[in-house]
Amino acid sequence: MTPKQRLLAAIAGKEVDKVPWSPFLAYYWESLPQEQQEKGQLSFLEEIGADPLLRGFHQLFSVKRSKCKVIESILGKEKIIRYETPIGNLQAKYVYTPVGNTWFLMDHPVKSQEDFKILTYLNEDMILEKSFSKFCEDYNKLGERGLYLPVIGADMKSSFQSLVEHWVGTEELVYALADYPETVEDCLYAMRRNSIDSVKISVESQAEAFIFWEDSSTTNISPSYFVNYTAPEINEWGKIIHASDKYLIHHACGHLRALLDCMAKTDIDMIESISPPPTGNIELWDARKMLPEHIGLIGGIEPTVFLNSSLDELEQYVNVLLSRVKNKRYILANSDSCPPGVSLDKFKLVTSIVNKL
Repeated sequence: MTPKQRLLAAIAGKEVDKVPWSPFLAYYWESLPQEQQEKGQLSFLEEIGADPLLRGFHQLFSVKRSKCKVIESILGKEKIIRYETPIGNLQAKYVYTPVGNTWFLMDHPVKSQEDFKILTYLNEDMILEKSFSKFCEDYNKLGERGLYLPVIGADMKSSFQSLVEHWVGTEELVYALADYPETVEDCLYAMRRNSIDSVKISVESQAEAFIFWEDSSTTNISPSYFVNYTAPEINEWGKIIHASDKYLIHHACGHLRALLDCMAKTDIDMIESISPPPTGNIELWDARKMLPEHIGLIGGIEPTVFLNSSLDELEQYVNVLLSRVKNKRYILANSDSCPPGVSLDKFKLVTSIVNKL
C-alpha cells in the first residue's frame, strides 16, 4: 500500500498491510536546524520511513470583514492583537516563550457582558471565502506519498473551546454562563455560523479528511459543557463531512477519561493525539473499550516517554502498546506533541518495530 492508501484505510476501518506510523512533529519541528526545516516535514517523515499524516497544514478559507479591523503589533517579546469594531474594541496580549517557541496568551480579550457583544458583532461581520489554490497545488504534488488533514472551524476548533482558549478563559466563562447566559449563547450562535460555513467550504475541496484542534480535556471543560455546547457543533460538522464521504478527525490531547463517553456519541471518525499518563489520563486500550468500533485512535507514545526512555525501553513500550491496541482503526503516533530533543534514532526505531510486525 502507498502511505496515503494505508492512512485512509486505517481511518475507514479497512485492512492495512502494516500499522501506519505517523509522528506528530508539533514543537519538535521548530527546534530543528533551519536547513532541515527548509526541506519540509514531508522530507523528514519520508527519511525516517513514516507515513506522512500532515495535520493542519492548510486552512481552505479566508476571512473577510467589512466594518471591523484586526491589528497586530509586536514589540520585542510582547504581541498585541487589537479587534476594532463600530461598537467597541477588544485586545489580547501575548508573550513569547523561547522554551516552547510559541506565543502564550497572557490577557484574554473578553472580560465583560459588553465584550461578549463586541465579539458577537465581530463574528457577524465575518465572511468566509474559498481559498483552495495553495492546497490544490500541494495536494497534487503530494500524491500517494501522504495525507493532508486541512483544519476546519473559523478558529480551528469548536466555538465553545475557542471561548475557553482564545477569548475568555475557563474561569471567567463559567461565571459568564451563570451571570448572563443568553449573551454568551448569542455569541456562540454567531461563532457557530462561521464554523459551519468553514466546513461547507472545505468539503468542496479535494481533501479526503479534516482535523480540528479541539485540545479537549477536563482540565478546562466539564463533560456537561461538552455535551451542551461542543458536541452539537461537532455533530453538525460531521453530518456535512460525511455527506461528502469524507472523514472528521478530533484532536484531543488532554485528560479525556471523563469525556470519552460524551465523545463516543459524536459524529467523528478518529481521536488524534490521545495520550496516556502523565500527559493524558487514560491508556489507549482502556479508551478503545469505551469507544464504539467506528471511532479510531491516533497516538499512544506518551511525549515524556518518547523523550526520556532509552532505545530498549522505547522498544518495549511500543511493542506492548501495539500488542494491546493494534486493530483496523489505529494509527501509531507520539501523542499530543513531540518534545524537542527526541533523537532521530528513536523515530527510526519505531519505524523498524512497525515494519517487523
